[in-house]
Amino acid sequence: MYYLALLIGPQQERTPDEAALELTDYLNFHAKAASAIRTGDALYPEADSVRITGGPDAPVITDGPFAEGAEVANGYYVLEADNLDDAIALARDIPEAKRGAVEVWPLVDCSQEFGGQGPTGWLALLLEPRERAYVPGSAEWEAVAAQHGVFGEKASGHIKIAGPLHPPSTATTVRVRDGEVLLTDGPYIEGSEIANGFYVLATEDRDTAIELAAQIPASAVHLRQLTGVSGL
Repeated sequence: MYYLALLIGPQQERTPDEAALELTDYLNFHAKAASAIRTGDALYPEADSVRITGGPDAPVITDGPFAEGAEVANGYYVLEADNLDDAIALARDIPEAKRGAVEVWPLVDCSQEFGGQGPTGWLALLLEPRERAYVPGSAEWEAVAAQHGVFGEKASGHIKIAGPLHPPSTATTVRVRDGEVLLTDGPYIEGSEIANGFYVLATEDRDTAIELAAQIPASAVHLRQLTGVSGL
């Protein structure tokens, strides 16, 4: 199975020594978990993000920042594991788990072109009201999936990864404090919206990424540029 590991933590300036140490930690994680990591990357600061609401027919585009709290998404991985326990075991070794948290979300399915994210990569996280966290296979879920199929045909040349998420009740938040692993069921980010899927888009520029994300059939899309630092 595939799992989305969303890295949540504080945004803060780092000294060159701190940045070098963090990079070493991530390189060590990549070496240890190489067989399970399918892709992943860090995200540019949340202040540079874009939020798109209103749906494809009347999109409203707003520049960030949006986060009200001290912690935001800083990166992501797509992990392959036999089961949730194995995915959690991988997540607890992600350096972000020691200073923030890692949300582990089971993917319903995952279409992908792993091995590079194109000229410029963008993570489009899809958000919905909690009451629209439809159960996979239900009539409501299938209707939304059909809309994504139409979008997929329009944007096929730009979609590197696409993955719907299981409902938030299946998510697990992983934190490591003083060597102890702390697990919490359900989503980490509080509020009226929940994540229910994501795309990784490859475009030549920011305007094209926004234009594509505005066509995604979702109540809201949070668009974040990938740094490309991981090389995955």
